[in-house]
Amino acid sequence: MKFLDETKIYVRSGDGGAGCVSFRREKFIEFGGPDGGDGGRGGDIIAVCVDGLNTLIDYRYRQHMKAQTGVHGMGKNRAGANGGDVVLKLPVGTQIFEEDNETLIADLISIGQKVVIARGGNGGFGNAHFTTSTNQAPRRANPGQDGIECTLWLRLKLIADAGLVGLPNAGKSTFLATVTAAKPKIADYPFTTLHPNLGVVRSDDREFVLADIPGLIEGAHEGLGLGDRFLGHVERTRVLLHLVEATTQHAGTAYRIIRGELEAYGHGLGEKPEIVALSKTDIVDAETVKKQTERLKRAMRTYGPPLAGDARRQPPLMLSAATRLGVTEALRALAANIDTAKKVDEQEQAPAWAP
Repeated sequence: MKFLDETKIYVRSGDGGAGCVSFRREKFIEFGGPDGGDGGRGGDIIAVCVDGLNTLIDYRYRQHMKAQTGVHGMGKNRAGANGGDVVLKLPVGTQIFEEDNETLIADLISIGQKVVIARGGNGGFGNAHFTTSTNQAPRRANPGQDGIECTLWLRLKLIADAGLVGLPNAGKSTFLATVTAAKPKIADYPFTTLHPNLGVVRSDDREFVLADIPGLIEGAHEGLGLGDRFLGHVERTRVLLHLVEATTQHAGTAYRIIRGELEAYGHGLGEKPEIVALSKTDIVDAETVKKQTERLKRAMRTYGPPLAGDARRQPPLMLSAATRLGVTEALRALAANIDTAKKVDEQEQAPAWAP
């Protein structure tokens, strides 16, 4: 299945059915009176958050959706049936924007969440509705109301507890494949990862979701490389694991490049807690590891948000996904920061106590 995280669709709710002009016609009943029924209501456009989806590919080839029109009213006081609704089944984390791609309509973050995007038009009244003491034979009926048409943008932001960031070939996909059952593409050339990957980490009798996104390069916020659009998939994470390759020319420079792209992207990523790790330490000698670690420490003192305690004084983790060196420590650090962030969220959401 191909991955698609943004698409544009056109939707239109159903028109209401027209009311009916009718009079009762039966033998021996000279003045039967009006008996025109009302029209049915048009169908709605409804967005529903469902389980089991992680892409918007279904709306790549089906971009126009229209709900059914309400059935017109009929004689003998028969009301028209309501039109059928159109249900958009969307994955968790989908945001729905108006045509300007900026005005947020809905943010689907929980299974079963339902939002009515466009309501169908009301059905028109039949002539029986307009009967009064002075007008006992009305010959008018209302047409149904028109439905609502609009163009929408669907944007998927995966929901994960922790996210992996770094330059291309920093070892993010290898780390994800090592600690989860995910099977991302791994190769010895840049931009192996072309779309985000998710995996469930099981460590120390607990679980959390880890997201891997394509690598960033300097100038990604200006469209270089694959751009920075994929950073949207780590906006909802509680902590970032920043991998810096030990074989790079200068670890401090590599760290500053990613920090600069996170801050240029905005949306709170620059202030998000992060854990820094020097990856691929198994393929360089001890002297190189020491030199790169010192460079990374100096860069971390200048850049980077604080974690619990003072993260800027904490040395970067030594990591090798191939030999599993430092993997357990990295997972425990991620879990600890996720727990801390959850406690903060619970305290902020708790109602204030009043005497």
